[in-house]
Amino acid sequence: MRYVKIGALALLSILFAAAAFLIVSDRMGQPTPPDPASLIAKAARYHVRIERDNFGVPHIVGPRDADVAFGMAYAHSEDDFSTIQQVALAVRGQLAATEGPKAGVTDYLVRLFRIWETVNAKYESDLPPDLRQVLEGYADGVNYYAALHPDQVMRGLLPFTGKDVVAGFVFKLPFFYGLDHVLMKLTSPEGGAISNSGKSAYLLTDRALPVGSNAVAVAPSRAADGATRLLVNSHQPYSGPVSWYEAVLDSGEGWHVAGGFFPGSPFMLHGHNQHLGWANTVNGPDLVDVYKLTINPANPNQYRLDGQWRDFQKSDAKIRVKIWGPLIWTVHREVLWAEQGPVMKTAQGAFAIRYAGIGNVQPPLQYFRLNKPAILRNGARPCGCKRSPA
Repeated sequence: MRYVKIGALALLSILFAAAAFLIVSDRMGQPTPPDPASLIAKAARYHVRIERDNFGVPHIVGPRDADVAFGMAYAHSEDDFSTIQQVALAVRGQLAATEGPKAGVTDYLVRLFRIWETVNAKYESDLPPDLRQVLEGYADGVNYYAALHPDQVMRGLLPFTGKDVVAGFVFKLPFFYGLDHVLMKLTSPEGGAISNSGKSAYLLTDRALPVGSNAVAVAPSRAADGATRLLVNSHQPYSGPVSWYEAVLDSGEGWHVAGGFFPGSPFMLHGHNQHLGWANTVNGPDLVDVYKLTINPANPNQYRLDGQWRDFQKSDAKIRVKIWGPLIWTVHREVLWAEQGPVMKTAQGAFAIRYAGIGNVQPPLQYFRLNKPAILRNGARPCGCKRSPA
């Protein structure tokens, strides 16, 4: 019995030492977080006022668009910092390090879609300086809040950057037209989707997700008081990465909007500015093409295209997965890419996927320009209203 106890203690000691080694090795392999003082110092670049109305809605005023973006990030962080963090970690492919194996699929998709290769390659070339200033102002606002509230910050979040905002658009938008349903059908006969609400966001679900939208516009000629009204209800969940956050932005550079925002982004997605209003909806257009590939029987690393065998582009997805407590295990998964796009190998064969928006980083630019419509050259407003007297 004595030797059994000694053996058990020795085994426990070995297991404890191995776990400690894995924890220390993982942490040493991660980037060193920035000095909070440096994040706080950046706040001096911005001049913004945040006032809340009786409903708690923030009204954010600043001389520049970047000032307003900074204030927007800080106000939203005050109200829902946890979701902003969740979005950032998900679009970086780092969610499994905090949520465990159930988040591994999302982390893999970030690698499969080459989200960060696209963002890093095109952030400066495809996005103009005025937009990048707004993106980086928003990021500085998130970082400023995080530096002042270090007890709320998840390991690995900082620094939040403008590229994180862009990556959120690049990764999430295809799911609004059902890319996740297509992927699930390829891998599972039962289908499924990626959850978009609450704590289960970015995790696989077999439940049907409620979708739908309503938008009603009333012209002045139809209103007893001569006012224009816009009613928008897009049936979003009450929490999670696609839950609406209401705010009013007013920049001295002409960015003046009131409406709904998603966590992790400074751009109003539905509501109105001083000239016009709009709504958004999800839909099911045919925006995804799936190609069943013919694999070389003599070389499984090749596929047939235009009568020739082509090599897959291959990379290794290193996914950090939380096992228990602080114990993180790094899982390696092969990532394949064909001429058409990302490749999935399933029991039914190998499939390449091509979808609308692949390789495009400009959705944030489109929303920013929509938020700030220009005055038409003939002096008319985009809504058709006459120019008000000077």
